[in-house]
Amino acid sequence: MEQRSQADRDAVTVEIGFAVLTGVLFAGAAFAAVCAPALLLASGGGVGRGPVMTATVVAVLVFLGRVVDVLWRFGRRDVEREVDGRVPVLPDQPSQPGRTSPDS
Repeated sequence: MEQRSQADRDAVTVEIGFAVLTGVLFAGAAFAAVCAPALLLASGGGVGRGPVMTATVVAVLVFLGRVVDVLWRFGRRDVEREVDGRVPVLPDQPSQPGRTSPDS
């Protein structure tokens, strides 16, 4: 099994944190979006159990979907970077449009 560098482990940790944080935010928004109509149309008695359960299920599915999507893309990025078993060398600095190179 290949040893991962500290930078690789840190990148995975940050990506997991990002996935969970955005998953929570998206799930909260989905819960509010599903439950809001029931809250607005409730006539003093509060919201029934059905809309809350539906909103909870939708929020859980949105959370899981977001976490899986972010982590899947992160994992695919590492696989796509390797070409013929090698990681391509990237330039130190991206090109800067509008500037001429010193040897022109």
